[in-house]
Amino acid sequence: MDRGFVQFRMIFLTFSIALLCMATACEKSHEVRGSVVPSGISKNEESKGDKVPHKKKIKIGFSMDTLEEERWLKDRDLFKEAVENLGAEVEILAANGDDALQISQAETLISQGVDLLVVVPHNAEATAAIVNKAHLAGIKVISYDRLVKNADIDLYISFDNEKVGELQAEAITSLVPKGKYVYIGGAITDNNAILLKKGVFNVLQPYIDRGDITVVYDQWTQDWLPANAFTNMQAALKANKNQIDAVIAANDATAGAVIKALKAQGLDGKIPVAGQDAELAAAQRIVEGTQTMTVYKPIKVLADAAAKIAVKMAKGEEVPAGKRVNNGKIEVPSVLLMPTAVNQSNMDETIIRDGFHSREDVYRNVGK
Repeated sequence: MDRGFVQFRMIFLTFSIALLCMATACEKSHEVRGSVVPSGISKNEESKGDKVPHKKKIKIGFSMDTLEEERWLKDRDLFKEAVENLGAEVEILAANGDDALQISQAETLISQGVDLLVVVPHNAEATAAIVNKAHLAGIKVISYDRLVKNADIDLYISFDNEKVGELQAEAITSLVPKGKYVYIGGAITDNNAILLKKGVFNVLQPYIDRGDITVVYDQWTQDWLPANAFTNMQAALKANKNQIDAVIAANDATAGAVIKALKAQGLDGKIPVAGQDAELAAAQRIVEGTQTMTVYKPIKVLADAAAKIAVKMAKGEEVPAGKRVNNGKIEVPSVLLMPTAVNQSNMDETIIRDGFHSREDVYRNVGK
């Protein structure tokens, strides 16, 4: 074979092999570059277009029983402000005592894609349906101020309502250690009303056992309505021929109705009456002398704490809860805040000092 031809073939073969190697190297280089993921982005994120998902603003749903009482208007405004100060937003709906409407409104909030739902239940049992629907949508639920019964509620935040009842009874028994007592309860559908009554009777029972105190009238107030409390108090007065020594009412609105019934009999200011919630009208009655005491639950403290917890939980962060409260189904992780008894002697150092009500408003009718 011609020597020149052999050399030509050898050169051609070497050149071809070199070209093949270069092509293979290019293919491998392309494969490596295609698998590179920029720092801080997961493979899953890269597979969705190499874009980092935009963080949406946390949205809290607030399902409220009612806005027909002064205190709940305060809760609404303070909670909204606190949530927004934390960089989140809140959607608020109130059912005004309608169970079916509250469930429907909660469903609306769930369908809007809220990150967490906060519920003030009207009916402690009925609102279990709200918790179940929220959980099916992957949304956690906080029970605010009132406990939802028989549901896997994620957290309960409130004041210690049993302690509230104890403070009421302690204040009245210190003034009337013996005599005929009337108890005007709240709505039996509200677990708080049950806890309040339990606290009251924790204190009263030893007096009852000794025969010092007789509870001559004990009735729930349907839907917490003052008109129903007024009817109850009228019945209590009639049944006992006005011979009553003390009244404990489940909140200030019902206490106001009690005092209205007493006034109709010329007994206002003569019979000690306890309430709770520190409503402005109650504070005014206390300094005027027709209501003996109220229990102050700093709503701003509750609203601020609930807002912080709600936003944290919505972000998936853990929230410590030092107590457990049984709701008939589970031991609910709970945050319970402490209330304060208020009467004429400490009105200025509590309600007024905190700015809960102004001194001018509280003393408006007595000129102090």
